[in-house]
Amino acid sequence: MTPERAPSFAERLQQAWLARGALAHAMLPLAWLFGAATAFRRALYRFGLLRTSRLPVPVIIVGNLIAGGAGKTPTVIAIVATLRRHGFVPGIVSRGYGGSNAGELEVTRVIPAAVCGDEPLLMHLRTGAPLVVAADRVAAARLLLRAHPQVNVIVSDDALQHLALARDVEVLVFDERGAGNGWLLPAGPLRETLPLTVPARSLVVYNAAVASTPLPGALARRSLAGVVPLSDWWRGEPASRAALEALQGRSILAAAGLARPQRFFQMLRDCGLAISELPLPDHHAFAALPWPANSSDVALTEKDAVKLDPSRVGATRVWVAPLDFALDAKFEAALIALLAPIGSRHGNTPAEPARLPDL
Repeated sequence: MTPERAPSFAERLQQAWLARGALAHAMLPLAWLFGAATAFRRALYRFGLLRTSRLPVPVIIVGNLIAGGAGKTPTVIAIVATLRRHGFVPGIVSRGYGGSNAGELEVTRVIPAAVCGDEPLLMHLRTGAPLVVAADRVAAARLLLRAHPQVNVIVSDDALQHLALARDVEVLVFDERGAGNGWLLPAGPLRETLPLTVPARSLVVYNAAVASTPLPGALARRSLAGVVPLSDWWRGEPASRAALEALQGRSILAAAGLARPQRFFQMLRDCGLAISELPLPDHHAFAALPWPANSSDVALTEKDAVKLDPSRVGATRVWVAPLDFALDAKFEAALIALLAPIGSRHGNTPAEPARLPDL
């Protein structure tokens, strides 16, 4: 078993965000300042003192009101698959959080995650869609459209608060935490106040078993697709449920560099695996292997796999457990219905449905 690790301040704070306890109350004055600052910033955009740029193609923003991982990456991947099924040619832009790149950069499979960010690399590998990272999402999108003029819809990852980019559709993603204690950062988890109703031209996705806020939305279906050896994952081989079941009865070390690794650990246990937990900081770099050298079997998420060369793992059998994440038919229909008139105004009409590429 791995030794117990004392929770970090960030972990204690996230726990405090679920209730209105002493720590949350102590931070309320800072939350009021944060709320005033964000309201002032929105007013600058609303009155035209800061510029919002509109692209020549429709833009879908995928973001969350709550801090921490809520499931934006799998939602983007699922939306790209939906768009392709309906004949669109999507591209993706992302901030590239955790990467060292300072300007606009088109992501390819040979660019290290340390440069472009782990989530952008994963989204590109999983979808095959052209993807550009930059802090300035408008600049990223313009580079993408210059390089790939066939793209007729942009999906912008984690850009709900990036008001410089005009959006045609917003997708709000929540997990089981919902709005937490309902307070703004840092007294609570909210980046902005939870609306009373779903905003116009917006859709809500719950990366949870049940809706976690009063807002109506779609429930995502999520499970583990199986496991695949790390070297085979990099070659694009699919995960296997049989391989996952074969791990039952073995001693498995589960490592996860996620904002909320317990979700991954529980999914492995739900599949009948006996695991020892190795939670790592979100976006962990894997500069050194975090598990003992004599570990026999290690299970990882795809977000961690993108940072790990198979040649580094030695005799340890490292298994990647991809997430099977799907959005329901009603969400799909609502998204396409929102896009249809926008695409017509832009002169963009979907082509014949395209086949999703392999990893």
